[in-house]
Amino acid sequence: MTLKEPLPVAPATDDARAGQPHRATAWPEARAAAVRAGASARAGRAPLGVPLGQALGQALAEPLLALTDLPPFDTSAMDGWAVAGPGPWTVRAEGAVLAGQASAAVAADGEAVRIATGARVPAGTTAVVRTEHSRTERSRTEGALLHALREVVPGQDIRPRGQECRAGEELLPAGTVVTPAVLGLAAAAGYDELPVRPRPRVEILVLGDELLTTGLPHDGLIRDALGPMLGPWLTALGADVLATRRIGDDAEELYAAVTGSAADLVLTTGGTAAGPVDHVHGVLDKAGATLLVDGVKVRPGHPMLLARLAAEPTRPEPTRPEPTRPEAMPSEPARPPRVRHLVGLPGNPLAAVSGLLTLAQPLLAALTAPAGAAAEAAAPPRVHVQDEVHGHPYDTRLVPVVRRGGRAVPLRYNGPAMLRGIAAADGLAVVPPGGARPGQELDVLDLPWPVAEGAVPAQGACFT
Repeated sequence: MTLKEPLPVAPATDDARAGQPHRATAWPEARAAAVRAGASARAGRAPLGVPLGQALGQALAEPLLALTDLPPFDTSAMDGWAVAGPGPWTVRAEGAVLAGQASAAVAADGEAVRIATGARVPAGTTAVVRTEHSRTERSRTEGALLHALREVVPGQDIRPRGQECRAGEELLPAGTVVTPAVLGLAAAAGYDELPVRPRPRVEILVLGDELLTTGLPHDGLIRDALGPMLGPWLTALGADVLATRRIGDDAEELYAAVTGSAADLVLTTGGTAAGPVDHVHGVLDKAGATLLVDGVKVRPGHPMLLARLAAEPTRPEPTRPEPTRPEAMPSEPARPPRVRHLVGLPGNPLAAVSGLLTLAQPLLAALTAPAGAAAEAAAPPRVHVQDEVHGHPYDTRLVPVVRRGGRAVPLRYNGPAMLRGIAAADGLAVVPPGGARPGQELDVLDLPWPVAEGAVPAQGACFT
């Protein structure tokens, strides 16, 4: 794509571009800005009705209300006999009442009828007597008689209508993740599809002429570590990754990719500083984007950024011909503009992870959280750190940790270009400026996959 005018290039002396401490955003404020961005984008996203078979792992957009009583009628909890009145009971000659039958049978006092588990109990039934708790004998005058071997309590082994819930009752709140058990409950409650929040669509743009996709590094070229990592990571955060594209150090190609993306969130890697081939700021300026966070007081990863991309209002697709008389059919109102964002990650691997957890993760969490719960969805847990951790003089520091005995143990290999520490970790500890002493409680940004409590990585702990 050819631009009508050259993209602006940020001068190296621009403090905002260089991410100087007095111009960058404090780490907690950057996270809060990401939460607000996600919440603002959520407002224009209507719930989707998804068939049960496709809803696994998604979040309910609305409370799950029972569409019927559960059970919908009085049912037998056991195989046995439906009896009416006191015993012994005359066994009715007709066949058993089976599950799935719409039986209109009525039990008269002194009668018993065979019944299967899950079958609708006949009207007038006093109790169900289990097969193993009964015996039958032949009577010359009354036919077969049923005797109970144990005391019969009215209502025993009958699941009354509405025992689990009544129609209209809230079964699960909005925001509940759809698990296999939720699918079963929804099916029992009468649902064919579930209202879920659409998964955020994300596109990843990996920037740089120096990146290899195969083989060993050579001649100044290095392997792309972020392309294979970011897609699965974002999928684990609940995103629908549309594509991972590799783009060279070309401003026009980057501009076309950013402005042409259909994603709700565009993620770029590298190009956020002020070097000769760092084009992200210039592309955002040209695209009319609004910078929400331009540099964060965090190590590693301070050149990260968050921007709101320009969006145009969209109207619903017409579903019927235009009316011949305007007054007969009012036009449908325009939908709210779709809000899109871009998170610019630094190019160093651990610095990129820092940007992912600082800006992208809370934005995605807020985008899919129930209304009013965006901040809670992005709030990290707090854990006591086992050892002293040196801090940066004025920036927050993110350090890979592993949990052992309920405490966070800092790990080695935590430089901005290193992935060995985070590969063995189960979270990143948020170390305030000045560091943390042993036993101090810190926020820990959990990684979105299960880890074994107490596992000790081969690299050992770090005491820096």
